[in-house]
Amino acid sequence: MISHVLPTYNRAPISFERGEGSWAIATNGDRYLDLGSGIAVNVLGHANPELVAVLTEQAGKIWHVSNVYQIPQQEKLADLLVENTFADTVFFTNSGTEAAELAIKMTRKYWDHEGQPDRIEILTFDGAFHGRSTGAIAAAGSEKMVKGFGPLMPGFKQLPWGDMDALRAAISDKTAAVMVEPIQGEGGIRPIADADLHDIRALCDQVGALLILDEVQCGMGRTGRLFAHEYAGITPDIMMVAKGIGGGFPLGAVLATERAAAGMGAGTHGSTYGGNPLGCAVGTKVMEIVSSDGFLAEVNRKASLFRQKLEGLVAAHPDVFEGVRGQGLMLGLKAKVAPTDLVKAGYDEHILTVAAADNTLRLLPPLNITDEDITEAVARLDRVAAHFDGS
Repeated sequence: MISHVLPTYNRAPISFERGEGSWAIATNGDRYLDLGSGIAVNVLGHANPELVAVLTEQAGKIWHVSNVYQIPQQEKLADLLVENTFADTVFFTNSGTEAAELAIKMTRKYWDHEGQPDRIEILTFDGAFHGRSTGAIAAAGSEKMVKGFGPLMPGFKQLPWGDMDALRAAISDKTAAVMVEPIQGEGGIRPIADADLHDIRALCDQVGALLILDEVQCGMGRTGRLFAHEYAGITPDIMMVAKGIGGGFPLGAVLATERAAAGMGAGTHGSTYGGNPLGCAVGTKVMEIVSSDGFLAEVNRKASLFRQKLEGLVAAHPDVFEGVRGQGLMLGLKAKVAPTDLVKAGYDEHILTVAAADNTLRLLPPLNITDEDITEAVARLDRVAAHFDGS
């Protein structure tokens, strides 16, 4: 008999009722050190008092009015994003998947606006994850994502991850856009080299194609910069943002240049809840904190501490781990055992982690995790690894 909640998840047998910073407290009172952050969402931890205060204040005023009207909270957050990024304009969504869908629509509308409606092909990369809408799964193209959901939306071509020669061979004046994650999250914490990201931008410029960056998981300070592409010294034409931007409240956004958004006039897109006062009030506070003086420097300091300790963990358990990968506090342990087994063993040690492809265990702690919690996290991971030594 089917459960009342559609059984599309393999859920762990744990329920949480509250949280405090980097800790999630289960219904039985057990405390778990959370290195998943709701999959890179809770960038300021659980029950952050500043976010609680701003959400509570806004909840006492007005929750929802729809985009038929001007929304001051939305305009304030858009101003902050434009001031701190490449973008000229912002559309607010509820999720990364919706952001991906709009990025695809915006690309096609741009070329239609330019008088080339047949220029629809978007180049993507193996291992990518852009969401679970029909457009997003067509963009990723992996068998596990698309099997049983055909026919797929046409107009996407997947290339081998990291293969710049393949990209050079595929890109042309018929290419509408290149869509890429600066660091693949679901794909196994795989960063694209800064030099390659720079070359991707240059190749797009040569043929006039748009560059779409998916920073849903790697954005909002996760890598030690506000957005990961900043390390390469380039800017996109369109960027998808979500997860961390709401600090746990459902919020996403598409950031774009004026050129890329040229076709998106009134009536071309919409969202009932996107950019509502509650979400944008919280998102504004997240943005203010993450972009404040010294915050990202502290993220980088903690990231260096965490990585150093993780390198020691890898050296201590050569039968379990191959190495550390990633940037900032978007880190992965490349494993020699199944990452799902490591996640399950972590439950016994009261630590929460996230499995990814390419045999990688994801570590995505809150950006304000304390030094003491970093030390405790590595101690618990050490006990997890001990279960697999000699395997």
